[in-house]
Amino acid sequence: VQLQASGGGLVQAGGSLRLSCAAAGGTFSRYVMAWFRQAPGKDREFVAAISWSGGSTYYADSVKGRFTISRDNDKNTVYLQMNSLKPEDTAVYYCAADQSRAHVGWGSDDQGIYNYWGQGTQVTVSS
Repeated sequence: VQLQASGGGLVQAGGSLRLSCAAAGGTFSRYVMAWFRQAPGKDREFVAAISWSGGSTYYADSVKGRFTISRDNDKNTVYLQMNSLKPEDTAVYYCAADQSRAHVGWGSDDQGIYNYWGQGTQVTVSS
């Protein structure tokens, strides 16, 4: 499956952005989808994941309450709504797909379980 992330940009602290990740190929509704991010000079880190149906989500503590992951299986797209953005949210955001599991939770933050990755979209939050 091919993943194409979009929606990044420059925003002031406290603002909002919505990222999208469109999938092509494969059976989108059978992939757990996730977002990761990588800030300059840092390792890539988990942000959020969503189950096949969208009924279950899992978040990193750093974004809980501010970010919302969702998906539209009819449009083969996963979204990341980011509110109350902070300068420390500045990073390249990547979407990823996992075809091995249906649900999310413990272990969803393990990058090694994701089979497919998008190219990344830059999010810059100014103070």
